[in-house]
Amino acid sequence: MDRKLVLENGVEFTGKGFGADKEAVAELVFNTSMVGYQEILSDPSYTDQLVIMTYPLIGNYGIIDEDYESRLIGPKGFIVREYNDKPSNFRYTKTLNELLIENDIPGISHIDTRKLTRILRDEGSMLGILCAPETSTEEALEKIKAYEIPNNQVSKVSCKKKWYSRCANPKYNVVAIDCGIKYNIIRELNRNGCNVTIVPFNTPVEKILEIDPDGIFLSNGPGDPENVTEVIETVKALQGKKPIFGICLGHQMIALANGLKTYKLKFGHRGANHPVKNLVTGKVEITSQNHSYAVSNEGIENSGVEVTHINLLDNTIEGLKIEKDKVFSTQYHPESAAGPEDSKYLFSLFIANMEENRKEAA
Repeated sequence: MDRKLVLENGVEFTGKGFGADKEAVAELVFNTSMVGYQEILSDPSYTDQLVIMTYPLIGNYGIIDEDYESRLIGPKGFIVREYNDKPSNFRYTKTLNELLIENDIPGISHIDTRKLTRILRDEGSMLGILCAPETSTEEALEKIKAYEIPNNQVSKVSCKKKWYSRCANPKYNVVAIDCGIKYNIIRELNRNGCNVTIVPFNTPVEKILEIDPDGIFLSNGPGDPENVTEVIETVKALQGKKPIFGICLGHQMIALANGLKTYKLKFGHRGANHPVKNLVTGKVEITSQNHSYAVSNEGIENSGVEVTHINLLDNTIEGLKIEKDKVFSTQYHPESAAGPEDSKYLFSLFIANMEENRKEAA
C-alpha cells in the first residue's frame, strides 16, 4: 500500500498507487457509469476534480485512440476499487496507467469506493488529497485547507481559436461555443447535416454573427456557470436572433441569461443511468449526466421559460424551453458517449428549429 486518500473530514483510505507519482488536491466526485472511463477522463467537464468510479473493475479494456472526447485529460486524480493493467480488447493502444502517467495524473486503487461514495452521498461534496502514506493526517488537512477552488476552468479548457468540423452534403451551419465541448457532440451535429464552427467561449457576438450561422450550440463544461459571464451575455445578445441549443453548462447559462438562478447540488449528478421524464411527451429517458450545479425553480413561473424535463431521482430541472425564441436546453448529455442513446432526438429538434427559422427569414 503506497498511496493514501485523505478527505477534508479527516477520513483516510490507504491503497495502491498507479499513474503519476505525485500529490493532488481537488474536489471529490463520483461517477456511477459501468463503462466509459476513457470518455470520463477526456471530458473537460471533470477538470480539476478527483474522480471516483463506483463500478468496481476499471482498466480492463484499456485506452483506444478513437474514443477520446477531447485532447484534454482534465481530472486531477482517479480513484478505483480494482485496477486492471492487462486489457483484453483488440482495439486498445495503451493502458489506463500509461495514459495517467503521460498526463501527470495520480491514481489509487484497492480502496473501499462503496464506503467513500456513501460518505460523499451522505455528507455532500468535499475536498480530498492523494498523497504518500507517510503523510500525516494533520499535514494532509493543512494542504486541503490551503487549496483554493479554481473559478477559471472554462478559460482553461476552451479552444484558443476557432476551428471547423465539416460534413458531406451539409444543410446547416452551426456555431458551437466551446466551454469544454466533447467530440461526440460535434460528430452528432455532423451526422445531422451540420457544418460546425467551434469558437472560444469569449468570442464577441459580432464575430459569431459574421459566420452567419443557422443556429448556436452551447456546450458542456466545468465549474460554476455564474463564473462564465461572457457566454451569459452572448446568450442575451443572440436569443431571438438565432435558434439556440444548450446542454449541461450551456443549459445553466441559458437559465441565467433569462433571469433564473443556479445552485450547487449536494453531490452532483454523474453517470449514464439517470432517469429523466420528458414533460412534453410523458416518456422517461435514461440519460448521461455530469454536473455539480442545477437550475433553481425560484422565479420560473414569471420568467417566460418552460420546464420540459425533470430528474426522477430528485425532481431537479433537466430541460428548459423558450418557444418564441427557438431556444431549448437539457441538463444531461444527449450525445451520450459512452452511454444510452435515448435522447438523440434533441438534435433533430435543433435541426427543426433552424429549418423553421430559415423559412421565417425567407
